Amino acid sequence: MKIKDAKVQSTYTREKISMNEEVLQKLNALEQHINNYNEGLDIGVHPFDIADLLIEIREVDDDTYTAFLNKLPSALLAEVLVELPKSFQEELYTNYGPKKLAKLTESLDTDDAAVLIQHIEELDEAKADAIMSHLSEEDRDTIEELISYENHEAGSYMQTEVFEAQLDETIGASIIRLKKMKANREIDNVHHVFVVSSKRTFMGMIPLEDLILHGPKELYKDVIEEGKITISVDPHDDIKNVIETVANYDLSVIAVVNERGILIGRITADDIYDIIEDGATEQIYNLAGVNDTAEQEESIWKIGRSRGLWLGLNLLTAIAASLVIGLFDTTLQSLVALAILMPIVASMGGNAGTQTLTVTVRQMALGDIEADEAKKTIYKEVFISLMNGVVYAVAMGLIAYIWFQMPMLGIVIGMAMVVNLLSAGFFGAVIPLTLKKFGVDPAIGSTVLLTTVTDVVGFFSFLGLATIILL
Repeated sequence: MKIKDAKVQSTYTREKISMNEEVLQKLNALEQHINNYNEGLDIGVHPFDIADLLIEIREVDDDTYTAFLNKLPSALLAEVLVELPKSFQEELYTNYGPKKLAKLTESLDTDDAAVLIQHIEELDEAKADAIMSHLSEEDRDTIEELISYENHEAGSYMQTEVFEAQLDETIGASIIRLKKMKANREIDNVHHVFVVSSKRTFMGMIPLEDLILHGPKELYKDVIEEGKITISVDPHDDIKNVIETVANYDLSVIAVVNERGILIGRITADDIYDIIEDGATEQIYNLAGVNDTAEQEESIWKIGRSRGLWLGLNLLTAIAASLVIGLFDTTLQSLVALAILMPIVASMGGNAGTQTLTVTVRQMALGDIEADEAKKTIYKEVFISLMNGVVYAVAMGLIAYIWFQMPMLGIVIGMAMVVNLLSAGFFGAVIPLTLKKFGVDPAIGSTVLLTTVTDVVGFFSFLGLATIILL
């Protein structure tokens, strides 16, 4: 797309989006930020804000959006790129050539660079290979190493840019070196110094704020014992365990060391937050029978097909519940009140089961429920369900008695409600625990299975008791 010169572009922009003065002010501010960046000054704005503004511009004018993308220096464009929505990123991957994308890749932190290459590889493997061929040997080796780790391993979330200092180095010398690294934009998000031996063995990390307590001529080996943090993870550790460690020790960054104790990288808080958010999103989607990966697709057909599979399974379970109802068709024909009250029993059981299921799955994800605590969890949920079952059984029994003037009908629905809520509490805890035992994600399929149980048990207990007691 042909880009107009700055003066023409400014006029074009004002004509196209003059209705939004706020956007114009942001555009002018963005140009100033770009100028500051080119002059080596503090940009004064986060790449996320630039990405957010570009999205806003794109909704109004494609030409202005493209023009500002091309104005961004490569290093800044790379940072903005990772903040854009996935669909925007894919569009740029298609439009940019391998050399351009290689330059952007080199400007990113190594963890983000690895993600970028993996994303492009999913779209166009040949283009990803071409990009890798344009990288320096050092960058190529680093990215290949990061990509070699499995998605669940800590190494796949690691960045190799680390501010480290040796034991025999002075604090003052390391600070001067850090200033140069920051000025050259070689590293960011620095909150700790990683102290290593002459052979790069990890000795511990010290918060930068603690360095102000020491003089510039002091050696790290003389201060390393004061307030050092020695916690580290192996690159092959499960990322869920890493998250738990970071949370337990209130860390903003954690060291990654290999089997020989050599420091090879770090995992920063921003990656941890992203992983937690992705995990929570996946759980919510799975509990609703929705595939989180499919939901990111732009194709309505693919999204619909993914959801349709779960709806089809739900249809089968609904038919199973209907077959149970069919066993008692004579009972239903004899007493119409049963058909009126029947959905109440199933609904209460379904809601009680969902409460138990949601709490159990979430606690399992947080690591609050271990194998030896499974029985305790089941007992607790059964007791809670029984307690609520008794309370609402009495209430519904009285309502049914007053409504239909049939004392025994009130007893029947009360008993059925206790039975169904009891089973809801039991199976709401047992189903996810059982799925996890067999290596299946407890969030997947639990809802469908639980709905089947509460519907079948609810209908069977209510209609079965009605057949025995009322007819």
